[in-house]
Amino acid sequence: MNKLKITETCLRDGHQSLIATRLKTAEILPILETMDNAGYYSLEVWGGATFDACVRFLNEDPWERLREIRKRVKKTKLQMLLRGQNLLGYRHYSDDVVEKFVQKSIENGIDIIRIFDALNDLRNVKVAADATKKYGGHCQLAISYTISPVHTIEYYKNLAQEIVAMGADSIVIKDMAGILLPEEGYKLIKEIKSVINIPLELHTHATSGIASMLYLRAIDAGIDIIDTAISTFAGGTSQPATESIARALAGTERDPQLNMELLKETAEYFKPIREKYIKDGTLNPQALFTEPSILEYQLPGGMLSNLVSQLTAQKAAHRYEEVLREIPKVREDLGFPPLVTPLSQMVGTQAVFNVLSGERYKLVPKEIKDYVKGLYGKSPAPMSEEVKKKIIGDEEVFTGRPADLIPPEFSKLKEEIGDLAHSDEEVLTYGMFPQIAKTYLEGKYAPAKEEVKVQTINIVF
Repeated sequence: MNKLKITETCLRDGHQSLIATRLKTAEILPILETMDNAGYYSLEVWGGATFDACVRFLNEDPWERLREIRKRVKKTKLQMLLRGQNLLGYRHYSDDVVEKFVQKSIENGIDIIRIFDALNDLRNVKVAADATKKYGGHCQLAISYTISPVHTIEYYKNLAQEIVAMGADSIVIKDMAGILLPEEGYKLIKEIKSVINIPLELHTHATSGIASMLYLRAIDAGIDIIDTAISTFAGGTSQPATESIARALAGTERDPQLNMELLKETAEYFKPIREKYIKDGTLNPQALFTEPSILEYQLPGGMLSNLVSQLTAQKAAHRYEEVLREIPKVREDLGFPPLVTPLSQMVGTQAVFNVLSGERYKLVPKEIKDYVKGLYGKSPAPMSEEVKKKIIGDEEVFTGRPADLIPPEFSKLKEEIGDLAHSDEEVLTYGMFPQIAKTYLEGKYAPAKEEVKVQTINIVF
């Protein structure tokens, strides 16, 4: 067997899971050369919520972050997470915007694009996948893992074969809630590997306490790559610790052969940074707790904390258990969607509404109505006809590819933002988050305009 490859997640999913994606670019750059020499297969550095957090909370340009990282990382592949036709925003975008975004991501330094769709509807990843190949990137398509009567090993095998037929360079099993049990993982990996001829990666979260056990069984089953986080940003809702996995496999035939000294240096570098985020309350100790109940409710860690926030705001924290029991019922009604962004938030919110209003589906968010109308894609199993009727009445359900309803929009976005965007990248930022991007760009370029005015006046006089 080949040595195990390691994707390091601390610069994206690790800090997204533990400190709400608040690592600043200035905190990332000084350690990159050390990480680049540690022997990783790839560094996950971009995508997911990093883009949103940069603009919304940190007043940073996410594209500039990527370029600065690329300048310093010479040996290791850079990886990002993309939500298919949703890109990094919260709606479907037109095909021309998806293609442009992928092109610019690769031009600015990304090597591997991990693309997933919350429903495993491959129609929603095809444009991003084709664009990744077109512009010379490595296209990794994800299987969003969940448990339901329809999500059998046979279902996942068929999905993997469809992904290979689409021309993917690798596949990742994306266990976003950390609910894949070790023996089930062993069987799933064996079965998928028996029908594919491209590398298979495994991504999980340590929330339920079984992630390291899963990884060991996955390694036995022949997994090619796993996702881990440097210990400072590992555990809890993040991934298992890189150093622990590396030590456990040292001297075996799957030894990832990482440089332990450089891993130690990386972990030490991030300790004072972590300490700062603990002190200011950004790192809530609850994010580090083990929650085995997730295996029962199948909820990603971030979804649990969102539920607590929603209920606390409604002065209904005492109804938390009721909402937890309602979530699997809503999920069944809606055709067993995997609980991953944006479906996890949508299902959670609907469960809260059902419990607090005292009547199921009396209050229904627009997003759930759109999902039931087919505007997010095809549900994995048929939805409850009774619930569907209650939510959308006799409205027609769209069965095509949702993005077919969206006309080209890049030129329109460019026109809307006008001179405020100085590059296609900034137009794309505006496309993802119109309000916050506009405010950010005004702040970025307004001072420069003022200086020009003053200079002009001086010349005139």
